[in-house]
Amino acid sequence: MRIDAYSSLTAHGFHRVAYTDWGDRANPHVVICVHGLTRNARDFDFLAETLSSDCRVVCPDIVGRGASDWLPHKKDYGYPLYLTDMAALIARVSTKPVRSRWDALWRRLRGRRDEPRIDWVGTSMGALIGMMLAAQPQSPIQRLVINDAGPFVPRAALQRIAAYVGKDPRFGAVDELEQYLRKFCASFGPLTDTQWRHLATHSSRQGKDGSYGFSYDPGIAEPFRGSLFYDVDLWPLWDKIRCPVLILRGADSDLLLHKTAQEMLTRGPRTRLVEFAGVGHAPMLMAQDQIDAVREFLLGDD
Repeated sequence: MRIDAYSSLTAHGFHRVAYTDWGDRANPHVVICVHGLTRNARDFDFLAETLSSDCRVVCPDIVGRGASDWLPHKKDYGYPLYLTDMAALIARVSTKPVRSRWDALWRRLRGRRDEPRIDWVGTSMGALIGMMLAAQPQSPIQRLVINDAGPFVPRAALQRIAAYVGKDPRFGAVDELEQYLRKFCASFGPLTDTQWRHLATHSSRQGKDGSYGFSYDPGIAEPFRGSLFYDVDLWPLWDKIRCPVLILRGADSDLLLHKTAQEMLTRGPRTRLVEFAGVGHAPMLMAQDQIDAVREFLLGDD
């Protein structure tokens, strides 16, 4: 795994977008994995490690999270900026590799392609960003994995999320932060001790006073609050997607409702659905059955 970054732009100046980069950088098959609202790129370490033997895997920290910059103007946070940043990332990672004539011939003889292929795996907010990009004319996304989000988001789920987003609890040690995660993020499912520790380690940021907080800017909540009084309806967007889609759903999810997932199967793109028992919002793509579902979809022939 490598950690890299690039610069993107708002009306108020440049900001740094960090990402983890797995596998062969010359591999033209690139899978971009994008996290949920308060999460970060390291959520995908388990999935990326598995996929990286077959493709390049790039996992950005959306601005305001993880190792990316925090914005001084909090109203700049939101989907318009996230889409712009991710379009820049797609352009950055989809350049056709430069090869010698003999290397190119050898790859053709072995049936390997050099044309860039972009696939997208998105959890929650990352899934919505992926939907918005995949719905655009001439979208480069060829396969889309939507993890526990959809074109209808109920107001009640948004209000539940709003109850903790924007708060900045402090902890004396990473162990305390881990216990907090285990309690308030139990809907992630039956994770192992190693997985909970991984989440806690990479979800924490140490302050100047020595205490620990979460590795996201509480200011990301500012534009989010405007959507708390309405259900989110993106069905017209869903109907414009043309690439194959895999929906992953926690069977107990309150954000991607069962009836929404069923309707997604009947309209819009060619879609398949996999549900995980004992999981709410959202599957963390760390369990082997979850990783296998993604791998089969992205690397299978169909």
